[in-house]
Amino acid sequence: MENLLEDIKQCSICKAHLPLGPRPVVSAHPNSKIVIIGQAPGTKVHASGVPWDDASGKQLRKWLNVSDEDFYDASKFAIIPMGFCYPGKGKTGDLPPRPECAPQWHQPLFNELQHVELVILIGMYAQNYYLGKAAKKTLTETVNNFQNYLPKYLPLPHPSPRNRFWLTKNPWFEELVVPELRTIVKELI
Repeated sequence: MENLLEDIKQCSICKAHLPLGPRPVVSAHPNSKIVIIGQAPGTKVHASGVPWDDASGKQLRKWLNVSDEDFYDASKFAIIPMGFCYPGKGKTGDLPPRPECAPQWHQPLFNELQHVELVILIGMYAQNYYLGKAAKKTLTETVNNFQNYLPKYLPLPHPSPRNRFWLTKNPWFEELVVPELRTIVKELI
């Protein structure tokens, strides 16, 4: 695992497409029980090199009901984004994760992760990649049908402050999904 993580951190496969250059952000341990698959680091995470070191991460830890200490314990949580580096800015937010990362690095990482009991899929990119045809037409439908994907996967919306409207429009998420998420996480860590 150490060699693989070092290889990932040296990756420059999509260097030409990265406005801030490569700085892969990933965290994993052979004993990780929960894998969090998000989108891609934002500028703050790119600068710090610490996954989910931003407002989205704070909200995610709140949903999970875990301390920073537990969240950043790689033997509990592996943090593997769809794109390992900041992809750049788009018209309405960050660009989508670079498409090279997941096919290049996810399977080698999962080959080393022998104790995974839950994969949390944050956002449409992770859900479409891992659920394939089982994903519903929209993120809302996929998350609303979260029980269909358990016990292996649990789809979530992105915890970004930009999703306040989605959370307000879908109160069932915090009423039904978050408590189930917390129960499962508590049992696993």
